[in-house]
Formats: sequence, structure tokens, C-alpha cells
Amino acid sequence: MSLQPGDALTSHNFGLQIDGVMVEYLAEVSGLSIEQDVIEYQQVSSQGKPITKKLPGVKKAGTCTVVRGMTQSAAFNQWITESINGVMGTARKNATIMVMDYQNNPVKRYNMRNAWCSKIDTSTVKAGEASALTETVTITFEELVIE
Repeated sequence: MSLQPGDALTSHNFGLQIDGVMVEYLAEVSGLSIEQDVIEYQQVSSQGKPITKKLPGVKKAGTCTVVRGMTQSAAFNQWITESINGVMGTARKNATIMVMDYQNNPVKRYNMRNAWCSKIDTSTVKAGEASALTETVTITFEELVIE
């Protein structure tokens, strides 16, 4: 089933690419945003009335949080390890959160430039409990481009 004009994307089919390679399908993505400073200044119009102008300022770096099932994804685990160990020469990667349609065709991309993992939290491990283990990873990036 392909998307028809006017159809909204659904939130259940998305994944993470690192340097163009799909490495992980995710359980959750949150906090993905773009922000920039706003410069506000006042001046007087030709009619002598005060007016306020707003201009775009400096773009800010960002973060997002992804939740994934704890898997043996070698590429993702290596990325986390390099980041946490401060091996920034190889830890900074171009990463993409990719949203797909019902037929797994990419329909929207959130490209994060110079992304690296700044934090990792694991789910609770409890004896006798039968639940999937997850990792919550905070990704820091310098620039976000939406396609």
C-alpha cells in the first residue's frame, strides 16, 4: 500500500543509517529538533513609529534520543564504544533517521551531520522477568538537514 496524496506518514516504520548503511531499526525516536537564535532589534519607521524586527541568528547543534532493542549490531555497538571512549576521529559520523512507508520505501530523512553518542542507558535487568532489553542512546549532532 503506497501513500496517496494527503496521507500522513505513520510512526511505526523507521530506522537509523550510519554513513549510508542501515544499522538499526528503532523502537523510538524523541527530541529530534532544529533550533536557532532569534535576533531582535528595534528601530523607528519613516513615520516615526517604533517597530521591532526579528532576524535569524546562529543555528544551534542538537540532540535526539533513540531507543533500540539490545542487539548485537556490530556497527552500532562500535559507534557507541568509540563515542563514549572519546575516539572522536572515527566516532563522528553522518547519521540519518529514515522514515519509511508501508512498503519500506524511504519517504523522509533526518540527516544528522557529525553525530556521535553522548549517553547510553540500558533497561532494567530483572531475574524472572521475560521482557525485551532496550538501550536508550542520546545522539549529539552539529547540523540537521531534513529531506
